Amino acid sequence: MSIRRFKWFPPVAGLLLMAGVTACTLATAGNDHAPLPDPAVNATPAQGDQVAVLAGGCFWGLQSVFEHVKGVKKVSAGYSGGAANTADYDRVSDGDTGHAESVKIVYDPAKVSYGQLLKVYFSVATDPTELNRQGPDVGTQYRSVIFYGNDEQKRIATAYIAQLSAAHAFPDAIVTQVVPLKGFYAAESYHQDYAKRHPDDPYIVFNDAPKVSHLKQQFPDLYVPDHEVVSVLLH
Repeated sequence: MSIRRFKWFPPVAGLLLMAGVTACTLATAGNDHAPLPDPAVNATPAQGDQVAVLAGGCFWGLQSVFEHVKGVKKVSAGYSGGAANTADYDRVSDGDTGHAESVKIVYDPAKVSYGQLLKVYFSVATDPTELNRQGPDVGTQYRSVIFYGNDEQKRIATAYIAQLSAAHAFPDAIVTQVVPLKGFYAAESYHQDYAKRHPDDPYIVFNDAPKVSHLKQQFPDLYVPDHEVVSVLLH
């Protein structure tokens, strides 16, 4: 398993050193803002499973959040935005591949809509006002991106960002990109379900667990426990 370079941020640096943290660095644990409005523009009814690809910080946290959302069938950590031959953790961590750490979400549109997934994304999964970073995780690989797979997803995403901006839902401007999905490449097996497999890791304790708690508090009708979501996509 490769080791990412990371920065030290007291007072948790000692905990990280003792625990041997080897991947995503300590980041913020949720957004402090009023509850977001429902998307005014949402998806039309669809049959069959749908796919959403989102990025916004370390993929451990994104995967952990969406694995607890009702109607989500599978969440995979991976890379989007760059070429297939650079979809490798060491290369992506250099920040010059065009990739962002992302998640591929397979969901049932009869149970959760694309707009609802975006509301969860902006509410608890990422801070959309941070440019090319999330907390102390710095680099284009941590940028906030919605990778749309079709015109409807593009329409919903751009409309919701405009709606949130008009409502001044955040104290700073939303910098989330909305770009076409050119490909999703699954990350290495040791990144898949990392939060679930390492619940005592200091990064998970300080960052991902609070996000999941915020999801449960803010979206009680959408929250589901671990055992109701299956997430396996290894290579």
